[in-house]
Amino acid sequence: MSYREPVYTSEACAPLPQFSQAIKYNGLVYCSGTVGTDPVTDELVPGTVTNRARMALRNLQAVLEAAGSSLDRVVKANVFLTDMNDFERLNIAWDEFFPVDPKPCRTCVAVHQLPLNTDVEIEMIASYGEN
Repeated sequence: MSYREPVYTSEACAPLPQFSQAIKYNGLVYCSGTVGTDPVTDELVPGTVTNRARMALRNLQAVLEAAGSSLDRVVKANVFLTDMNDFERLNIAWDEFFPVDPKPCRTCVAVHQLPLNTDVEIEMIASYGEN
């Protein structure tokens, strides 16, 4: 039986003390929801939802690599937007990070509010190891 193994990298924004950046379990990496915080400044990146989505995806990429995985191994992602009018702007960043088929399964939902009053949050599940 597998056990939960935490993943941490300083290459991504630091998690709050209430959760891990990711957990490895049974061949999968479960990444916590990530917002567009720059790990160097610890501030949300300025600009548009596209800029913050790019930063969130860079943070997730770093976490996955620290876990021995990669964006190529993402099987499922959940995206939370505070305004569905930002859907196309989110997809600009998404397509930069996932240009090749098959793309991961993805859900995108509108929510009332997100941490730090940001407009986008992304979480992922990916495989790792020999699989």
